[in-house]
Amino acid sequence: MENKKIKILIIDDDRDIREMYAEVFQHSNFEVLEAVDGLQGLDIAIQEMPDVIFTGIVMPRMDGFSMMESLQKTVVTAVIPVVISSHMGREEDRLKAEALGARDFIISGTTRPIDVVARINALFLTTGETYKLEFNPNGLDAQKIAQDLNLPASFLCLNCNEKMVLNMTLANPKEHTFEAKFVCSKCGADAR
Repeated sequence: MENKKIKILIIDDDRDIREMYAEVFQHSNFEVLEAVDGLQGLDIAIQEMPDVIFTGIVMPRMDGFSMMESLQKTVVTAVIPVVISSHMGREEDRLKAEALGARDFIISGTTRPIDVVARINALFLTTGETYKLEFNPNGLDAQKIAQDLNLPASFLCLNCNEKMVLNMTLANPKEHTFEAKFVCSKCGADAR
């Protein structure tokens, strides 16, 4: 979601929790919408089409699961990813959330708010996305890496004598894991 704020709908009947998450997401450059229960959340979701919904389970008028079921009945809202926030973390709730298509199940109280933001951001990362990082041949363990991987200590390409970069491909967005290799910044040759 390049250069566009992710629009998140936070649904929770506990005002303090809702406001705390609203502040955390706003500081993380999200556009934030709020609802006090599933019924209001459903109305806002239909009108505003958020990019993601972060909802509690137990709420008056309509709980989080009933709201998810209602979202799935309409083609345009069925595609909105939903992340469940559970205060109790019961296994039967996790299984029901999974069966309803929740993209993540977060146990509040044991998951830091900043980690919640990271997990929701991960929903918008694409496996296979590649990043190029400039590498400092004199930094920390650079010379040890050069020695262990049998690379030139200068980290210059053997073909064209240009700087090598660390090419990192996102392997698992949820786990923040990458596959990495050194390539030439000019000719693209592998470091081998």
